[in-house]
Amino acid sequence: MILTGPAIAAARADGALTIEPYDPAHLSPNAYDWRLGDTLRICDGDLDAASRTPTREISIPPEGYVLAPGVLYLGVTHERTGSETYAQFLNGSRSIGALGIWVHVSAPLGHQGHAIRWTLEIRAARPVRIYPLMVFGKVTFHQTFGIAASYQQLGLKYRSSAGIETSRLYEEMQGGQS
Repeated sequence: MILTGPAIAAARADGALTIEPYDPAHLSPNAYDWRLGDTLRICDGDLDAASRTPTREISIPPEGYVLAPGVLYLGVTHERTGSETYAQFLNGSRSIGALGIWVHVSAPLGHQGHAIRWTLEIRAARPVRIYPLMVFGKVTFHQTFGIAASYQQLGLKYRSSAGIETSRLYEEMQGGQS
């Protein structure tokens, strides 16, 4: 079951979910519009699942930044969202897709008990200018069934995520903790 916009507002007011910062103008019938943060990490060179991802970090200036095709960018949501009660799904918006931007297609599920600023995988089909704090997608909240298992309590690898995270797959491949 998906929460409606009014149900999202009520759950936030009751403390059952987190959206920080919150603006009721960003509610839609079944979602909340999230915005792009003001920082990108650019993944340079070849990527290797067994090694830490090399990146360089930039701030997106107010006049915008042009994404180049063939480059992997990691961004972050401006909003921190989460809930001990509901699971979340994060998706790019139709408007962003119509600009040829693919955003966050690989890991849309936000587990119960994980309130974060989401790391975003971003690719562009053509050169396209983006801006900090522009609406980039929608987050939905979903009722879960069964015994709740909080992401934080399970001690999973991205539990301390506070900003842009690169892949931690290399930790598992090197025998580290998953």
